[in-house]
Amino acid sequence: MNKNKIALVTGGSRGLGKNMVVSLAKKGFDVVFTYHSNSVEAGKVEEEVQQLGQKAASISLDTSKTNTFDAFKDNLEKLLKENFQAEKIDFLINNAGIGIHASFEETTEEQFDLLFNIHLKGVYFLSQKLVPMLQDGGGIVNISTGLARFTTPGYAAYATMKGGIEVLTRYQAKELGARKIRVNTVAPGAIETDFGGGVVRDNKDLNQFISSMTALGRVGLPDDIGGVVAFLCTEDANWINGQRIEISGGMML
Repeated sequence: MNKNKIALVTGGSRGLGKNMVVSLAKKGFDVVFTYHSNSVEAGKVEEEVQQLGQKAASISLDTSKTNTFDAFKDNLEKLLKENFQAEKIDFLINNAGIGIHASFEETTEEQFDLLFNIHLKGVYFLSQKLVPMLQDGGGIVNISTGLARFTTPGYAAYATMKGGIEVLTRYQAKELGARKIRVNTVAPGAIETDFGGGVVRDNKDLNQFISSMTALGRVGLPDDIGGVVAFLCTEDANWINGQRIEISGGMML
């Protein structure tokens, strides 16, 4: 049997997800990750993990389409058997997501449904589908946002979904506790990535505003996030359960 633990990261080909994948590999995990459409970028991330001495594989998945989850599970089982000589995963990191900037009054039903399907419904039912494949004593890390605690105009629908994720995390922790499966939420603050069109990274005024509202005086970087997610999957974190850990450098304290 495979001696390394295996983590599955959704949305692992770019941004924060890529950083999580690499951080997990640095801590000795083998990693399976999903990507939405860019197989070339996914291949580059696989190579980076392999250069760190760990196994990696990627599978295409649209987390908004719950009707594809049975086929995804079948593909995952086959991939684990062939590439990892394993039948189960140890950790699931629900990271895949998109950003839509729209005020409460301007949000369309289509925007709301898309955010709901990806950030809440998709996470709920993908986790449900994969829980039988999780090792007892493993864990789930759900990704929320600092915007579920503090408010910045333009993210009403997005933050609403993430608020739901934080409640779901506590219920999962309670209900999966009998199997010693730990479930926690990581809530990043504003991060310089291509998320939401790269607005935090590319808008100088916004970047400076966020820095001024952050105790540590700068905007977050992907490297600030992945290591915390990886830590939650290690033995050092085996008594952390049902918690929300915000990684924001002290935004809007």
